[in-house]
Amino acid sequence: MQLRNKTPKRRVKAKLREDRAEAVGPNDVWAMDFVHDQLALGQKLRILTVVDTHSRFCPVLDARFSYRGEDVVQTLEKVCSKAGYPKTIRVDNVLCQEILAV
Repeated sequence: MQLRNKTPKRRVKAKLREDRAEAVGPNDVWAMDFVHDQLALGQKLRILTVVDTHSRFCPVLDARFSYRGEDVVQTLEKVCSKAGYPKTIRVDNVLCQEILAV
């Protein structure tokens, strides 16, 4: 029987999470992710969720049947013009600093 000598990936991800800086005020760090669901007729639905990690305020929940990169940019530009630009956006445990040009 052969044994694997690889380190599990979950340990690598835990190291990356240690570098996250805590939000000290509103619009400091936003977390962005997609939520997927399916309607009774079988049509898939994708929802873009953006949450301010300091205040837990959700500036946008945008549901669409199909999402492209341009749609994400358009949604972020619209919400940032109303709520202000964040310093950092966290996406899938990855930190994207200065993702939006002011």
